[in-house]
Amino acid sequence: MNRAEILAAVTAVFRDVLDDARIVLGENTTAADVADWDSLTHIQLVVAVEKRFGIRFGSREIQSWATVGEMLNSIVAKVK
Repeated sequence: MNRAEILAAVTAVFRDVLDDARIVLGENTTAADVADWDSLTHIQLVVAVEKRFGIRFGSREIQSWATVGEMLNSIVAKVK
């Protein structure tokens, strides 16, 4: 799975969890850029991404993310 495919899968997760088919994610997307992405939905998004890829993130790792690209870096490292 390449980075573009991972981004597409993460976008699908975000659309499903946030119930908004209009969401478009990019490498530099932050929570401030996505309506309804708050601390509670962040947890739901992380759990859904973990489930989608069959991986687990550590709490420090999650806290270090400022952008979707940083989340992708963690996913790429775990799915290879």
